[in-house]
Amino acid sequence: MDSLEKLARDARVTVRRGGPANAEGSAVVYWMQRAQRAVDNSALETAIRAANLLKKPVVVFVGIVRDYPNANLRSYTFFAQGLRDVAAGLERRGIGFVLRAWPENDLLKFCDEISPCLVVGDENPLREPEQWRKDLAARLRVPFWTVDADVIVPSHLLLKEQYGARTIRPRINSLLDGFLVPVGQATPRVRWGAAKKILSLSPEADLLQNLPISRAVQPVAGLRGGADEGIKILKRFLRERLAGYDEGRNQPDQDHTSRISPYLHFGHLGPHTVALAVKDAQTPAADREAFLEQLIVRRELAINFCRFNPNYDNLKCGEPWALRTLKEHARDEREYLYSEPQLENAETHDPLWNAAQRQMVVTGWMHGYLRMYWAKKILEWTRTAEEAFAIAVRLNDRYELDGRDPNGYAGIAWAIAGKHDRAWGPERPIYGKIRYMSYASTSRKFNSKAYVTMVNGMCQ
Repeated sequence: MDSLEKLARDARVTVRRGGPANAEGSAVVYWMQRAQRAVDNSALETAIRAANLLKKPVVVFVGIVRDYPNANLRSYTFFAQGLRDVAAGLERRGIGFVLRAWPENDLLKFCDEISPCLVVGDENPLREPEQWRKDLAARLRVPFWTVDADVIVPSHLLLKEQYGARTIRPRINSLLDGFLVPVGQATPRVRWGAAKKILSLSPEADLLQNLPISRAVQPVAGLRGGADEGIKILKRFLRERLAGYDEGRNQPDQDHTSRISPYLHFGHLGPHTVALAVKDAQTPAADREAFLEQLIVRRELAINFCRFNPNYDNLKCGEPWALRTLKEHARDEREYLYSEPQLENAETHDPLWNAAQRQMVVTGWMHGYLRMYWAKKILEWTRTAEEAFAIAVRLNDRYELDGRDPNGYAGIAWAIAGKHDRAWGPERPIYGKIRYMSYASTSRKFNSKAYVTMVNGMCQ
C-alpha cells in the first residue's frame, strides 16, 4: 500500500476518498468521462499502474447520462462516435470496457457488482461533473482518486484563479519542462477477462435511440467524433495549415485554424499528443509558439477560471472594474434590440454577425476571432449585460461542438465581463470601459465580404 501512496504523489492524484485499497477486490475501475481516449490519458495510466501494484486488471466504466447540461443530439452523437475508438484501443491493451446508458448508468451499482480495489476518475472543473465526483466520493466504500488528464500542467498546482495570461504564463512555463513529456503507456500485467457487458457500438443511434435527450439540434454532416478522426485532422493541420498560423489565425476568410477543438473538448485527443506534435513540427518557430500559446497558456487559463470561479457561466464572474462600468452604462440607449430567437436565427442588421451565427448553427464551429465579435454584439443588442451573457452561453452551448467547455465560458466572460482583460478608453455607450469591437474595425482585419460569401454558400 505504501507503493500506492507513492504512485498517488507521483501522479499528482487528488484523493477524493482515502483509505487503503481493497486488496480482495476484483479490479481497478477507471471512471472515464472527460478524457475519452485509450492513449495519452494520465488518469488511465494511473489506474493501470495502481492495478499492476495490486496485481489486478483494469476495467473502464463509461455511463451515458440523460440530459447532460446544455447538450443535445449534436453533442451526444459526436460523443458516441468516439466510443468505438475507445473500445478498440482498450481491447488492444487488455483493458476491460463497460458501457451503460441511462437508466443503467449507475457507477455505484457497477462497483457493487464487481467489488473494485479502488476507483480512479478524470477531472472536470465544470459545476455538474465536479458535483458528481463529490457525490461519488461520499458514497464509495473504496478509495477514489482523480487525475487532471485534460491539461499539460495539473490545474490544482496553480492554487487560485489567475488574473490573466500575463500572470498564469510564468507559472505554467516554470512547470512546463516537467510536464510537457509523453504520458507513456503502461502495460497491464493482468488482462481483463470478464464477460463483456457493453452495449452495441454500431451504429451510434443504437446508443442514443431511447435516451431522453434534446433532439432540437441535429448532428453536423460530414464530421465525425473519435480519436482516429481527431488524429487525421491534427495531421492535416500540421501538414497544411500550421505554417502561417501566427499571422493567419485571426483571418476568418482564410483557414489556418486547427479545427481540433471538438476533439479536445470530448477528450478524443489529449493535449500532450497535440502539443508534442506541434513542438516537433518542421514549421517556423513563430507559428509553433503561437499555437502552443493558445493550446497551453490560453486554454489552461480558461480551465483555471472555471476551476476557481464558481460564477464562470454568468455575469458575476466579471472583474470588479467591468461590473462597475457595465452598471454605470446599464441604462444607455440601444440602437438595436434583438430577442433571443432573432439572434438564434441570425436575423440582425449585421451581415458579418449573421454569417458567424449561421456558421455555428450549421457546422458546429465558429472562428475564434469572430467568437469575440459575436459575443460583444450580443452585449450591444440586448437589454442588460446579464441577459447578454446568458444568451451567449445558451447559444454557444447549444450549437458549438466544443460548447459546455471552459474555453467557451472564458471567451464569453472576456468579451462581455472583462475577464482576463483590462479597462479600455475612451468610454463608450453600453460598453463603458469594456473593450469595443465594431463591424468596421473588425472588417478591416480581414476580408469580411469574402467570409460572408463563403459562409452563406456553405449554409445554403
